[in-house]
Amino acid sequence: MKKITVSCIAIMLVLSLLTPGFAGEEKLNQVFQTICPVMEGKINKDIYIDYNLERIYFCCKGCIGEFKKNPEKYIKKLKDQGITLEKAPEPTK
Repeated sequence: MKKITVSCIAIMLVLSLLTPGFAGEEKLNQVFQTICPVMEGKINKDIYIDYNLERIYFCCKGCIGEFKKNPEKYIKKLKDQGITLEKAPEPTK
């Protein structure tokens, strides 16, 4: 009886890993931002802005001003590349 229970648990575990929509699958397929959307240089995690509850990183402070001129253009560019933007902390009230 113990062998059957262990076998059933093992089968359920394997099936859950193979089933589309597995809870961890979405996180496995995420590509996070490593390139600045403006100048396409390597991002500096200390240089960012929070826009619409998403955090956008830049290579230099000068890119922030350029981003602010047309944020939707750069957000679209990142998302078209399959980038998953980090969630920004909720603003305090």
